[in-house]
Amino acid sequence: MKAEAYLFTGVAAFFAVTGLGYAFWSTFEPVGTTALAVAFLMSSLVAFFCGRQYRVKGRRLQDQRCAEIHEGAGPLDFFPAHSYAPVVTALGATVLGAGIVYGVWLALIGVGVLAPGVAGFVFENNDRAA
Repeated sequence: MKAEAYLFTGVAAFFAVTGLGYAFWSTFEPVGTTALAVAFLMSSLVAFFCGRQYRVKGRRLQDQRCAEIHEGAGPLDFFPAHSYAPVVTALGATVLGAGIVYGVWLALIGVGVLAPGVAGFVFENNDRAA
């Protein structure tokens, strides 16, 4: 994760310099300046996450040159049983998106459908020990 942290720190620095230059020479044109500021913040967030993961967990097997494939073997992950949460979430997001276009009443219905879907994702396997 250290290499990824450095990579995204460089990307964030690029967007910061580019955004400041754009804001200066475009006389603070709001759309481009905002887009570059959001790109800087998003790449900074990824860089922070990767750096934090490296500090907490250390080097990964992928970072070591002499690591063998079998060293990373083990249980893949926990795969839950079938669920209706993805379908409900997709339906709620679709209705919410249509509600943004057609009216607040439809957006509120979309939020009402989306909330149980997200809650289903969050609390689906809450009883499993980590």
